[in-house]
Amino acid sequence: MRRTTLSVLVVALIAALVGVALMPRVPRLGAQTTGDRDLAAAARSATPDPSGLRGLAVALVENGRIRTAGLGDRDLAGRPVEPGTPFEIGSVTKALTGMLLADQVAAGVVGPDDRLGSTWPEVTGPARDVTLAELASHRAGLPRLAPGSPLAWARILWSNVFGGNPYAGQGVDAVRSAADRVSTDDDERGEVHYSNLGPSVLGHALAAKAGVAYPELLHDRLLLPLGMTATIVATRDDELPADRAQGSRAGGRPLDPWAGAGYAPAGAGPWSTAEDLGRLLAATLAGTAPGADAATARYREDDDTRIGYGWFTTRHGDREVVWHNGATGGFRSYVGLERATGRAVVVLGNTDKGVEPIGLRLLGVPPNEADSATSMVLPWIGAGLAVVLTFLGGISLLGTARRRQLDQVTLLAAAIWAFAYLGLGHRLGDWSVVPAWLWPLGAGLSAAGVALAATRWRALPVVDARVPWRRLLSVASSVGTAVLAVVAVAG
Repeated sequence: MRRTTLSVLVVALIAALVGVALMPRVPRLGAQTTGDRDLAAAARSATPDPSGLRGLAVALVENGRIRTAGLGDRDLAGRPVEPGTPFEIGSVTKALTGMLLADQVAAGVVGPDDRLGSTWPEVTGPARDVTLAELASHRAGLPRLAPGSPLAWARILWSNVFGGNPYAGQGVDAVRSAADRVSTDDDERGEVHYSNLGPSVLGHALAAKAGVAYPELLHDRLLLPLGMTATIVATRDDELPADRAQGSRAGGRPLDPWAGAGYAPAGAGPWSTAEDLGRLLAATLAGTAPGADAATARYREDDDTRIGYGWFTTRHGDREVVWHNGATGGFRSYVGLERATGRAVVVLGNTDKGVEPIGLRLLGVPPNEADSATSMVLPWIGAGLAVVLTFLGGISLLGTARRRQLDQVTLLAAAIWAFAYLGLGHRLGDWSVVPAWLWPLGAGLSAAGVALAATRWRALPVVDARVPWRRLLSVASSVGTAVLAVVAVAG
């Protein structure tokens, strides 16, 4: 017994040492700097924890002057971020869609109280009665995403978990169809409830009224007049910017970019640069941007925050900041302006670690106020996945291997799951929150379980003779699921 215990410990120690070489590598904001050196230094000072960040592109507007800088790496090859490096901007696009509404209202094409059905006659369901202003301000009573089949939701969940594009294959017709099917919630209509569906429907409705596609309307009415030549909407993978930053999780795993037409007005597909967004904010502050009136706060969300057409306005102590942020699979973005000081800021990051505190600090918001701007819910979910998945398989295998009544197929399934869980923990965990050295400990624990299982293997029957078919069916399904998990991890 003592000899068996010693052997198991030796195997666990060797596996843990090997695991050190394989443990997750958390990115850290690199030392490379491009553009304005003083702004880059200020951005680093505004970044108290560089762990989980790979690169940043920043812009600062002061007294009408735009300064830009790049920090760290744009990709795994270590190429530096530059002020003109394209990043996915995610839901910052909702502010641009709101500006399109304000622009079209100013041009007399539509009115803010026009009904969706009169602007986009192809929409014939209950949502046809909501107004354009309600869509722009998340007050239309629409759900966050379109209702879908269990298979569609499973695909979205799979994409989110394994780093794919959750909006792939959802075109304009899919959004229109969703607007036909969805029922507005009368209890929530008139109140601010954040939605990706609402701004998407709005963007395509405005485009349909103009007789063009959303990317063309955005380009002609907003991007072109402001000289935002590097800002694009990628509706297909072959439209992605060539010199773009590569997105990843804060734990280091690269993620696929998002591209698509359906949810483009809400943020799935648009790319921009710190330089371009700096131009947008400077013109919005000056009131010369098309649709600049969209940033005017019109409706109340809570005691501290109001909303205009896409733009939020939030009080931080005695300061009032107009802003929007964005989050895609591997990118985070933040744009904010303060009318009282005439300052504005852009922060773009190519991991899924929030950049809102950096932007607020650059605007001069006190650190305690700035740091509270990022929700810790998602990071702690990632941290929980890291810990639970890393240790669950090894603990379960050790428990299984110690059972009195056991067979080989059950033990084999537990061993496969031990390493499947270990791989899932490596891939899905947020290792910027959890110490990465925990993963080698999990590897050692799984190896200890395998070593203990090996000592009992020969003495066990192939399958429990009392319930052979039920046991085989259960184990087969378990092993099949584990294999799928391993394939997903490897992919």
